Amino acid sequence: MLETVLLIIVINVTYMTLTTLRLIMVIKGYTKVASILSMVEVFVYLIGLTMVLDEISNPWNMAAYCFGWGLGVYVGSLIERRLALGYVLFEIIVDAAEFEIVSQLRERGYGVTSWFADGKDGRKLCMTVIAKRKKEKNLRAVILQMWPKAFIVSYEPNKLNGGFLAKQMRG
Repeated sequence: MLETVLLIIVINVTYMTLTTLRLIMVIKGYTKVASILSMVEVFVYLIGLTMVLDEISNPWNMAAYCFGWGLGVYVGSLIERRLALGYVLFEIIVDAAEFEIVSQLRERGYGVTSWFADGKDGRKLCMTVIAKRKKEKNLRAVILQMWPKAFIVSYEPNKLNGGFLAKQMRG
């Protein structure tokens, strides 16, 4: 019985990990990878569901199924974070006197578009910086280390065309 419960957990962790990754692949536009994952996913799902339905009166099997489901979502999320597919766009605002940030970020290999704007407390330097998601933590740390009062908003763009990254990807 313990072997069955453990097997159901492993099957559902696998299933939900694949489900989480498939959904992320669809959202990121990797439709071919998502299609392949979905075939494996449904096969694993049917095995686990069959095991539970064969002994529907066993509450341990159902509990294992539920536990594996939740753990699988968690594991899938961890894997997605490690893969860090796609890009992140930073909107950064600092005091206008901090204009050297543009050249310092460019020296570190980031594409920066900048402009001056008027803020509540005076002149500001606004920047848009795009980076691979794998570099998001590093970029944020660099900015905050050098400019601790920087205002930063980051988000994931869903479509990119041209610009600094297009040149970088071709090169």
